[in-house]
Amino acid sequence: MLVEQIWTANAYRNFNYLIACPETGEALAIDPLDHKKCLAAAKARGWTVRQVLNTHEHGDHIGGNGPMIAATGAKLLAHANARGKIPDIDRGLAAGDVVKIGKTVELEALDTPGHTMSHVCLLSHTDTPALFCGDTLFNAGAGNCHNGGHPAELYHTFAEQLAKLPDATRVYPGHDYIANNLAFTLDREPANGRARTLLEEVGDQDPGHAMVTTLGLEKEVNTFFRLTSPGVVARLRETFPDLPENPDPRTVFLKLRELRNDW
Repeated sequence: MLVEQIWTANAYRNFNYLIACPETGEALAIDPLDHKKCLAAAKARGWTVRQVLNTHEHGDHIGGNGPMIAATGAKLLAHANARGKIPDIDRGLAAGDVVKIGKTVELEALDTPGHTMSHVCLLSHTDTPALFCGDTLFNAGAGNCHNGGHPAELYHTFAEQLAKLPDATRVYPGHDYIANNLAFTLDREPANGRARTLLEEVGDQDPGHAMVTTLGLEKEVNTFFRLTSPGVVARLRETFPDLPENPDPRTVFLKLRELRNDW
């Protein structure tokens, strides 16, 4: 499996992706908002885009569909429940569906509600898994729930799906927010030395050559996975003194998401 992460350099800090079969050169474009950069990258590598996949329905993820499909004739894939929100879907995806690219690449669709209620992530069937996670999971952060989502659903997605994936899983999010997210982690858990070191490493990184984290690293530095950390809980109780000494993980997640909304 060949992966090209494409930095759009726009105000929303979007990442777009091309995933290609090394044998056939057939490719899938994920959320190709900057269709010109995606097409140029595919041309430079000799790849042919056969499919476009939208992780969810927000405009900064579907905005390049029209010109991308017009240029390639690609089929459009998205969550089955996104019909009516995303125009002209050719294949609606449900949990467990497999997206095949060329002869050698298979991606499993995960139904991951929270950021929106019709959001999919893609998990590669490779020796080292890769997760293309749209706006559900960010490097060191979690998606917001402002535009059609629900924080309790996002918690269940994190706890019941993402946290159970192998630690070696590589994380490919829809945006570059890593510096701000690490700063939030340190605001919530000042003693998190791994987050502090990582922020020093990537705080001024070139997003065109962005660090790719793993789920194991996320569990060290992403506060939305660190729901039972004594430091996280103690700091949270300073802000919410009515919390019990040992709040349940769901409550911690929801309070963290609430704080991140205005941070």
